Amino acid sequence: MFFILSKVLSFLLLPVLYVFVLLLIAVLSKKPRLKRRCLIWGVALFWIFSAPVFLNLLARAWDIAPAKLQPGKTYSAAIILGGFTSENKHGKGVFNWAADRFIQGVLLQRNGKAKKIVISGGNSKLAPGAFREADFVFQQLRALQIPDSCILIENQARNTLENASLTKTLLIKNKQQGPYLLVTSAFHMRRAMQIFKSQHVDVIPYSCNVIAGDVQWSFFEFMPSAEILNRWSLYIKEIVGFAVNYIIGKG
Repeated sequence: MFFILSKVLSFLLLPVLYVFVLLLIAVLSKKPRLKRRCLIWGVALFWIFSAPVFLNLLARAWDIAPAKLQPGKTYSAAIILGGFTSENKHGKGVFNWAADRFIQGVLLQRNGKAKKIVISGGNSKLAPGAFREADFVFQQLRALQIPDSCILIENQARNTLENASLTKTLLIKNKQQGPYLLVTSAFHMRRAMQIFKSQHVDVIPYSCNVIAGDVQWSFFEFMPSAEILNRWSLYIKEIVGFAVNYIIGKG
């Protein structure tokens, strides 16, 4: 039930939804005052949520930078959270825009910073098929000649809460001692850390896949961008999720 509600909430938090509703009212309304107000608010919201400068200001406050790892220390595992692959129309896995999670996790193992790679990810669709993200990633790790003995997977998690609880069970079963390196996108790290700590999993943030840039007060930073509009949706979901977890006692 919570999983379905989270999907509905994600849709309701889309900034473009409110921009669309306001502009639609502005077009259809026969009341001049309401029409004008909705048009102004619709255009204003579109500009705020599509200009890079505002997102970059938020990201500077929200994103968590990767922790400085102790020189010469090897951690038992790097936990890579799913969400960096997608299922194509043929039911096959493909890497997506968040693939830096995979790259950085592999580098941690290759460079001797982590003994094992833990992949957590199932199928987050409301009507899932046979595709499981962790199974696809396992094959990619094998293709890179990473030994099976260095890979742990759980292929059932549909969200971050399940990532944490199922990964905890997997780590205990395989007798892996913390702290562990938690690898996920910078915008997602704050909520991920909150949830893993609520599950009593000792993790160190290793952020990657930074999608916001430095704050620059140039003309182009105030120009609308469709890509920025989409990125705002990611941040709003994280912030609301963080707040909800805090209220219900998971943070």
